[in-house]
Amino acid sequence: MTKKPKFFKGVHRWWVLLFIVLSIVATFFVTPVQPHIQMAPEKLIEKPLFNLGPLGDFYLFNTIPTLIITIIIIVIFAWAVKKSVEKNDLVPGGISGTVEMLVETVYDMTESSTGARWAKQIFPFFMTILIYVLLANLMKILPGFESIGVFHDMEHGHEIQQVVGKIYTVVKGEGGYTLTPFFRGISVDLNFTAGLALISVFMIQVFGIKAHGLRYFTKFLNVGSLFSKPFFGAMDFIVGLLELISEFAKILSFAFRLLGNMFAGMVLSAVVLSMLPVFVPSFIYLFEIFVGIIQAFVFGLLTMVFMAQATMGHGTGQEGAEAHS
Repeated sequence: MTKKPKFFKGVHRWWVLLFIVLSIVATFFVTPVQPHIQMAPEKLIEKPLFNLGPLGDFYLFNTIPTLIITIIIIVIFAWAVKKSVEKNDLVPGGISGTVEMLVETVYDMTESSTGARWAKQIFPFFMTILIYVLLANLMKILPGFESIGVFHDMEHGHEIQQVVGKIYTVVKGEGGYTLTPFFRGISVDLNFTAGLALISVFMIQVFGIKAHGLRYFTKFLNVGSLFSKPFFGAMDFIVGLLELISEFAKILSFAFRLLGNMFAGMVLSAVVLSMLPVFVPSFIYLFEIFVGIIQAFVFGLLTMVFMAQATMGHGTGQEGAEAHS
């Protein structure tokens, strides 16, 4: 076994130090500008697209184009996989081989948690959420996201400078313009994360009803022994109420876990970019990719685990549920 020359030992530390020094030097040539950061998505146009009656006006927010592009990418990806499978029918290769390996890994994980009986039904939800949330998390690190858009008049903003024609850029200084990007990551929009959380929790209840029938609701409203064994029956009733509260808490947990982590990453990237705009942010983007992958996996995995728990027997109704199955 050949030993690495002493010259290369610890050389990666010097590369990191070099990038930091170059970033500090670059601030004298590329003036950092503190971006405008807000939680809610921005309106691309001030006039509403249409009216939804009691729900109010519907505006074109900058997360909607991102949502459309995400769906288009998934459709194109599915079509490419289909063509690859047709081309390599016997021996998977290329994109079909990669997807097959990923699908087998996720399916084995699902089967080990839910059992063979429910794996085929729960797996599509797990895989769909995993792919969709992963793509939604990684879309916002593409060039142009949250950096190219239209300028809106604001009381507090930045100065702008003409580049060519009607193309302007933000410069250092107090002004009256704020950039509203054409595309913004949908994982930092509470509407997206809350909607996905509602779908996940709703399907958890669907699988619970499919597994136990109407007996599933005794998990939340257990009054079977309330009169025969008053003390223990009261305890079971209170535990059921706590279970009901925990189901609603899952919606908040799903929605704000994904939103909080991805929004924090966006703020961290913006702050670092405004201080050292050239080299150092690349390391932050690598960290963002890692966080995006982890959060997509956690969201899908928790959904799968809760679905598996909903199909299992619970409390006094376990034997009856198994008989119903």
